[in-house]
Amino acid sequence: MSDAFLAVLKRDLALAWRQGGTGAMTVGFFLIVVTLFPFGIGPEREVLARIAAGLLWVAALLAALLSLDRLFQADQEDGSLDQLMIAVQPAEILVLAKVAAHWLAAGLPLVIAAPLLAVLIALPEEAIPTLLLSLLLGTPILSLIGAIGAALTIGVRRGGVLLSLLVLPLYVPVLIFGAGAVDAAAHGIDVTAHLLLLAGLAVGSLALAPFAAAAALRLALD
Repeated sequence: MSDAFLAVLKRDLALAWRQGGTGAMTVGFFLIVVTLFPFGIGPEREVLARIAAGLLWVAALLAALLSLDRLFQADQEDGSLDQLMIAVQPAEILVLAKVAAHWLAAGLPLVIAAPLLAVLIALPEEAIPTLLLSLLLGTPILSLIGAIGAALTIGVRRGGVLLSLLVLPLYVPVLIFGAGAVDAAAHGIDVTAHLLLLAGLAVGSLALAPFAAAAALRLALD
């Protein structure tokens, strides 16, 4: 199973690298959303610092959502998804590999870019480590939950819109705890509870999402 996981992971990463645009698109969207806010609400550092935690997390969430509709769609269009689903390895392992590749291609660049944008919108320096940790815990949850929505909407016309409607309500707890942790750190409040809740959501999503997404794929392909 580990060989199958690594094979699918390397394949999807190679395709993402060859096609290009996934990481650049998510980071570019992240950058645009964050940099537009000072033009809309003014450049006052006090105002920007007050909304920085929520702004960074909302922008990261929306950026991660951009590429989810192609998580399984490209494989479904060229027929490789059918081959993956009838392989001897459990479909859940293959789904998990594709989710991991999606996070490495789209989620990790957001984590790397976040500190630079945090400085841009005057997030206090003491909150930046918490921002990184919350995104490291939270962005994999976005990919895992998003995989369920991507599997449910595979082959659906204008599936990207339906995907957003399905997964955005499920993203709300991640947004609350992630932004809450960063805001608490900015005000010198203990962030342990927020991060533990994020970690719990990450473990729960890792345990359940591959099975739910695999079941949705089987239903869609039958």
